[in-house]
Amino acid sequence: MLTIRWFFFALLTLTALACFYAVVRRRLDYMLLGRSERRKPPPPHDPSDPENDHRDEMLQVSSFATAAKLASEAAPRFEWSLAWANQVFGHRKLLKDIRSGIMHVVLFYGFIVLQFGAADIIWKGLTGAAIPYPAYRGFVLTQEIAVTLVLLAIVYGTFRRYVERLRRLKRGWKPSIVLWFIGGLMLTVLLTQAFDRLKEAVPSGQGGGDVLYSGYAPVSSALADGFREIGLTSGAGGVLYEVFWLLHLAVLLGFLVYVPQSKHFHIFTAPVNLWLRRRTPPGRLAPLDLEDEEAESFGVGAVEQFTRKQLLDLYACVECGRCTNVCPASSTGKLLSPMHLIVKLRDHLTEKGAAITSKSPWVPAFGGSGETGAHVMSGTVPLWSGGGSARTTIEPTMTAQKQAWHAQADAAATDVALIGDVMTESELWACTTCRNCEDQCPVGNEHVDKIIDMRRYLVLTEGRVPSEAQRAMQNIERQGNPWGLPRAERASWLAAYEAAVPDAPPVPTMRDAAGRGEQPELLLWAGTMGAYDQRSRKILFAVVRLLQEAGVPFAVLGGEEKNSGDTARRLGNELLFQTLCAENVATLQRYGIRRIVTICPHTFNALKNEYGDFGLARSVAVEHHTTLLARLVAEGALTPSHTVSERVVYHDSCYLGRYNGVYDAPRELLRAIPGVKLLEMERNRANGLCCGAGGGLMWMEERSVVRVNEARAAQALETSPTVIGSACPYCLTMMEDGIKLHDAESGVRARDVAELLAESVFGDGR
Repeated sequence: MLTIRWFFFALLTLTALACFYAVVRRRLDYMLLGRSERRKPPPPHDPSDPENDHRDEMLQVSSFATAAKLASEAAPRFEWSLAWANQVFGHRKLLKDIRSGIMHVVLFYGFIVLQFGAADIIWKGLTGAAIPYPAYRGFVLTQEIAVTLVLLAIVYGTFRRYVERLRRLKRGWKPSIVLWFIGGLMLTVLLTQAFDRLKEAVPSGQGGGDVLYSGYAPVSSALADGFREIGLTSGAGGVLYEVFWLLHLAVLLGFLVYVPQSKHFHIFTAPVNLWLRRRTPPGRLAPLDLEDEEAESFGVGAVEQFTRKQLLDLYACVECGRCTNVCPASSTGKLLSPMHLIVKLRDHLTEKGAAITSKSPWVPAFGGSGETGAHVMSGTVPLWSGGGSARTTIEPTMTAQKQAWHAQADAAATDVALIGDVMTESELWACTTCRNCEDQCPVGNEHVDKIIDMRRYLVLTEGRVPSEAQRAMQNIERQGNPWGLPRAERASWLAAYEAAVPDAPPVPTMRDAAGRGEQPELLLWAGTMGAYDQRSRKILFAVVRLLQEAGVPFAVLGGEEKNSGDTARRLGNELLFQTLCAENVATLQRYGIRRIVTICPHTFNALKNEYGDFGLARSVAVEHHTTLLARLVAEGALTPSHTVSERVVYHDSCYLGRYNGVYDAPRELLRAIPGVKLLEMERNRANGLCCGAGGGLMWMEERSVVRVNEARAAQALETSPTVIGSACPYCLTMMEDGIKLHDAESGVRARDVAELLAESVFGDGR
């Protein structure tokens, strides 16, 4: 019997391992179709940076320079490793949803514990002796507990998917397979152990007892006791032991082969994906080499034009739906679903990779490779058709994606267009680039850069762009602002400020300061919204007054300031962005700017995180107005003394919060203002809902039944505020429009944090 077991074990195991290797190897080949990611060299030495001079001096004179350098390099690596371990083993993001997080923790650690038990079961079946683990009885107890907990987790997972029917979870036969696999594994473990106990039991009447129960194996021994009670003999137990031992081995090896062919491939790819995740600031876009004379196109127009890391993302996805659940586009009925974006790209890569490499993705393969058609999106799928309620739900988007993504028998994978057949243009232009999807993803997937890469292809290679976006980019190119207002009016806000605050000193420009031989401590970057938009000017004026009151020396660029290029870049026009960026960097270098403050989080993010790729010195400190004002209040340079009796619910800007981690400074300012009662929406801080203006959508008309800003304003109004507070001109505009859509103008206003602070400091509403 042992010989037969060894034969079947060797046959099944070698076959399964060969299939597992083939599956993984082929998917690795598909990922290798992507382009290698070029590592950008470190920025060149900036001779004007005194910090660099000091560093060079220290390296020359210190005998500990080498050790210090190694230590400074080791610290970030240790922090990275710690963060990686926290994600993989601590389940930090998974536990944001505490119920599913705990369920996954049980499955994750249960499987780790049970691998030792599986080895023991298999070894005992092959040799007749258990593995001599220390404290064996305790080991058996941990196995029983682990099996029970995993079974309960599977039952709960089934309940959430098919009874509770969470909208973000897929339903159907595919999601059920893994439930059957895991449930089958757990049952075969228990039954193998139970029949092993029954087989080895001494029959009653021969000195044996009738009770097989053991406290060290409460479940399997209870089952064995039950089997004996219904009349099963030790001989029958021996036969059934052989059956379930082989069945356990078969299910275990079958699961091994199935895993890399399903979404559960994330068991292997997610830890790798998390280790290789972006080490640059969140959301920082990779620059395009627009001077590459060999480039036939720019952006991504075919799946193999993504980087290998981007393709690894596709196989790391677990299809948990957390990304879609928080997406502002999905929540308001647009076709875009971040989860389906990844899944569709993964399916397309698998099918196209199989066609290119002539290797079937399915092992064992039935029907050949690349001859059964490909998945494509159907032409049109109706979304929300009901009234204008501002409720948020992903159900229409989930349903539409399920109906639209289908196999087309006569479609060759190599002929399927990435943009058009896999991803529709409406999906790509629905993204607000808020990054809530990425922030929620437990496996480190990056959705936004893929969307921007495909937008780049549409804009730079195909010249296909929505008319409103095209108009905004043309206006920025010709006049330096999205409205197409005269370029010469960019500095007109300075005169408007003097008229609005006649008792305030004039605002100096960098040109005037340089002419006097002065070097202001701070550059105030007005930004396009502050310079041109009448409502946003009030924010800018409040910041100017507060800086003057605090005695902070500063200057502005006036007419020399250009659009930051953030809008153009997020819309996919990398050429326009790099042109504006180069002009702004040249201006900043000409004046030797060392500190910048701006009222716009989008400009703040571009200057702080993206201009460094194009020559802006790393030593230039870029700050948002809320962090600067919070520091001035904390230092006593500004004293909010006048009472402002308002109930303020604060809306987090995506580019200030999720992109740059600034959540506390605006709230600290609001708490410092006498009379202000700070309120919080249900979705706040890192999980705050986007206002709908990011990604260039500020300049595009939203034609869906429910607008993103309408939905966000509804969430704010649920707290019964008198003011919806923000720290971004885009958010302010969108919240004001949202208030109008809800006919709430009589009792609620939208105001920037700086405006409220200025009212408290000066006692007026100017």
